[in-house]
Amino acid sequence: MSTNRPPEPMHREPVTHKFWFHLLLVLLLSVLCYIIFFSSLSRITRHGDDARVPALTGKDLKDAMNILRDQGFDVLVDSTFFPEQKALVVLNQIPDSGDVVKQGRIIFLTVNKSVPPQTPMPNLLNLSFRSAALILKSNRLILGDTSYRPDIAEGAILEQRYQGQSIRPGQMIPQGSVIDLIIGGGLSNELQVPDVIGLSFPEAMAMLNGSGLQFTALFDAGITDTMSAKVYKQTPNAISDLGTPSIIRQGDFVDIYMSQNPSDSLMDANRNEWKQNLYNNPPNTHDSAAHAPN
Repeated sequence: MSTNRPPEPMHREPVTHKFWFHLLLVLLLSVLCYIIFFSSLSRITRHGDDARVPALTGKDLKDAMNILRDQGFDVLVDSTFFPEQKALVVLNQIPDSGDVVKQGRIIFLTVNKSVPPQTPMPNLLNLSFRSAALILKSNRLILGDTSYRPDIAEGAILEQRYQGQSIRPGQMIPQGSVIDLIIGGGLSNELQVPDVIGLSFPEAMAMLNGSGLQFTALFDAGITDTMSAKVYKQTPNAISDLGTPSIIRQGDFVDIYMSQNPSDSLMDANRNEWKQNLYNNPPNTHDSAAHAPN
């Protein structure tokens, strides 16, 4: 005779045991990930592959790129233009020289253009010399020779010239072009003629320009170096035939005669020519007779 026995209840694991097991598993996985991450961190960040950025400013672009590539850097180049700098010379770099960076980093270089860009000629007429000089600089044009011309507009720009010819405002010219200016010298500015005999050509030119005078240079044959040639004669002379300082108006011309190696005696004779003219001029006999006593 069989008897029906009730089923035995299933054995269940306490909930607290499962919780601690999963928590332990998560902690083990976290520690394992931590170890893997930090063991590979040096490889990810390339720790130990640091390099110091070389100094490149002032170098030729080709040389700078060779230096960077030899040291494992990449290069990105931009350009601008400064007339006083050489073509394709490095003007700026980012990062700066001496900075420590990772190998393979991009180094940004700014170089001077080999072909100057075009710019419109500004209008300098009737401006003051200071204003004109600032405008030329802001347009990356170079101030050339300045000369003076008698005019009521004293100190104002009367004419702007490029390559010896007047240039109109708005005309396109290359940046870095040399612009000469003619400035109003007034109508009543009189000054003494400076003595430039014995000076080299650059020294005489600077003195005459600084006095507001224009000049014509006449070079003798046989001159081998214009810059070292000396003035051996000038017209008008610093001293007039009456033995008084020669007076000239600002903006007038002085003729200077240049020779490579003039003798001191020749220069002294030309400088003191007024003495010979003064002493050798015979007295006016007509005036002497008119004032003679009866």
